[in-house]
Amino acid sequence: MSKKIIILGGNPETGVLVEIANSMGLHTIVIDPNPNAPAKKFATETFDIDGFDIEGIVNVAKENNVDAVLVGVADILVKPYKEICERLGLPCYATDGAIEAFCSKDGYKRYCEKYGVQDIPGIYIKRGEAIRKPDNVDLPLMVKPVDSGGGVGMKICREEADYIETVKHVLKYSKKGIVLVEKYMDVNCDDMAAYYTFKDGIPYLSAIYDRTLTRLQGNSSPIGLATLYPSKYTEAFVEKVHPKLSELFKGTKVQSGVLNVQFFVENGEFYSYDPGFRLQGEAPHIALADINGFDHRKMLINFALTGKFGEDNFSEQNDYMLGGKKACSIWVLLKEGKIESIKGLDAIKNHKNVIFVVERFKEGDTVAPEMVGTERQVLYRIYTVSDSVKETNQTIQDIQNILDVKDENDEDMVLEWTKLWNEDDFSHQL
Repeated sequence: MSKKIIILGGNPETGVLVEIANSMGLHTIVIDPNPNAPAKKFATETFDIDGFDIEGIVNVAKENNVDAVLVGVADILVKPYKEICERLGLPCYATDGAIEAFCSKDGYKRYCEKYGVQDIPGIYIKRGEAIRKPDNVDLPLMVKPVDSGGGVGMKICREEADYIETVKHVLKYSKKGIVLVEKYMDVNCDDMAAYYTFKDGIPYLSAIYDRTLTRLQGNSSPIGLATLYPSKYTEAFVEKVHPKLSELFKGTKVQSGVLNVQFFVENGEFYSYDPGFRLQGEAPHIALADINGFDHRKMLINFALTGKFGEDNFSEQNDYMLGGKKACSIWVLLKEGKIESIKGLDAIKNHKNVIFVVERFKEGDTVAPEMVGTERQVLYRIYTVSDSVKETNQTIQDIQNILDVKDENDEDMVLEWTKLWNEDDFSHQL
């Protein structure tokens, strides 16, 4: 009889995790309050329960003799995931220190301060407190709830009056009733991220990548357009930031799991922000599985069943330089409207450098106004592997020429395509 696994959360990115669990012969149970959550369509069984209903989920697990529990791609569910596993006596990769450090923006700021990791200058404002601005930081400011992700509830404020109203509004998105107000890192900054694997308490840098962002959407949070691995900043990061982060990780006592940390880079200084202690929407694991041969999704599922994370040869497989290959994800962002037609998807999937496509919308779906300025406006994430930056750029151009997305007025729905990568920035890696 198949072993049973509960997966918490139902977004499209979690759907891919459910499919992997199915391919491993497991009976999958997806729990999410939304009856139409995308990940549910892949599951063997589903329950419309809120991820914070510990009691309800524990009861489901007991009644169904569940063998394992795992959190999907959702930061806010890491804490309830730990509580559910503890109640059931099942393996859990989260520690109290990791939840404190990585699952809220205020906790992460405290850990950065303690371990000398530079973060973005800013302050917290709690519900009911007087609204003030950070010292020594001028407008524009970025306002965000401390316990939300994917761009939800975030806004750039360029004027005083707008700032006060925004703080009041954004407080509604925070369960804790706390907003973080930070220096807005503008278009002059570069954006990159580091992706770690924890095995037996050792933090391994598994991937490091640069990001391009759209800034066409006014004061909403900039959303990703593309990523490229390895980052042009790899050497500087490994020298300056990795040692401090490794000490911070030890302080959380984390033994197993995966973590993504984002950074702005300005004048050679790395500003850390937004850790994610779970599988990522960006999904670095897709390129790592293709190039380095280990799959974080299978590793996490096996851990949920056995308490063992990864194979004994993991340290030999792990290579953040990807053996000289270049991996890239291209995010196709849509404007508001109803999707009348999509042409070219099959041709993209058959492109020699495309290894995977995450699909979030189909013909007939609507991109609602509230999705704009969040990762919910992503149509596809297209994953490619090439031998050079030049070949990566050609692949991006091929995809741009192939894909055609039209609304009901026969207008192009693609918001913006990424700029091509500057080959000279990466020449030192050859």
